[in-house]
Amino acid sequence: LSLTTLFIDYCSPRLERSRHKKKRLVQSPNSYFMDVKCPGCYKITTVFSHAQTVVLCVGCSTVLCQPTGGKARLTEGQYGHTITFGFKELRCSF
Repeated sequence: LSLTTLFIDYCSPRLERSRHKKKRLVQSPNSYFMDVKCPGCYKITTVFSHAQTVVLCVGCSTVLCQPTGGKARLTEGQYGHTITFGFKELRCSF
């Protein structure tokens, strides 16, 4: 074993996020839920990050996000805030 293989920073979230979801130190999905605020009526709608259908606003029925091949794309002027449910933060101590 060389020193380069032993010296791997597992606490770096940037490196862990780029790995495959099953090969991370702690398995976690790439998808998430987000609150999207409509610029017209200011209602908040919860949207899945990888939504496969067009999501409309409940109040004024404007398009909030459109599906792509992977993640859903927010339309212009939309503001999204991610939500975490029961997420436990990984802390490293040396």
